[in-house]
Amino acid sequence: MAETALPNTLHVVNHPLVLHKLTLMRDKHTPSAVFRQLLREISLLLAYEVARDLPMTTLTIETPLAEMEAPILKGKKLVIVSILRAGNGLLEGMLDLMPSARVGHIGLYRDPATLKPVEYYMKVPEDISERPVIVVDPMLATGNSVSYAIKRLKEKGAKDIRLVCLLSAPEGIRQVAADHPDVPIITAAVDSHLNSHGYIVPGLGDAGDRMFGTK
Repeated sequence: MAETALPNTLHVVNHPLVLHKLTLMRDKHTPSAVFRQLLREISLLLAYEVARDLPMTTLTIETPLAEMEAPILKGKKLVIVSILRAGNGLLEGMLDLMPSARVGHIGLYRDPATLKPVEYYMKVPEDISERPVIVVDPMLATGNSVSYAIKRLKEKGAKDIRLVCLLSAPEGIRQVAADHPDVPIITAAVDSHLNSHGYIVPGLGDAGDRMFGTK
């Protein structure tokens, strides 16, 4: 990890189960089917963390024994926005926990020469401005793609945005925090650095290729 302090918008989920499963995912011998299942399981644990401060209200209900004021999530259902394609691995697990969430997608690929994002698809709920938004992407490397995706969501009206990543590099964390200081970053681990190709080291390789067996 870099010597200078990381932004205070960062929250690292260092839960033993998360770290154990992440170690298995890092292993280059882990097959794609197991990799996908581990990512889905970790996404459930990360979802608990990112949803920790969602606004609450109360609802009058009747249990079998008595009437009570019970806590319930306030406002409209949240939106989970997946940055394609690898973001879908986190999306699926979060939908297991929050099946009523709305879903958006942003299709980006990273230009190998410039490492800049290129958008090829975007579809989000029209009333996204009225909903909390969780952006999911397993790898926060340079931060360029994620920062661009958040910028596009803000252009669509999103105001309450949280970012969830499996693995992050200090460079990407600082980039997103500089561009979007209002967006909390939740990640399972912060690795050492980026290599000359923009990959996280030690990392786990290309998350999309590991998920889908395309390399």
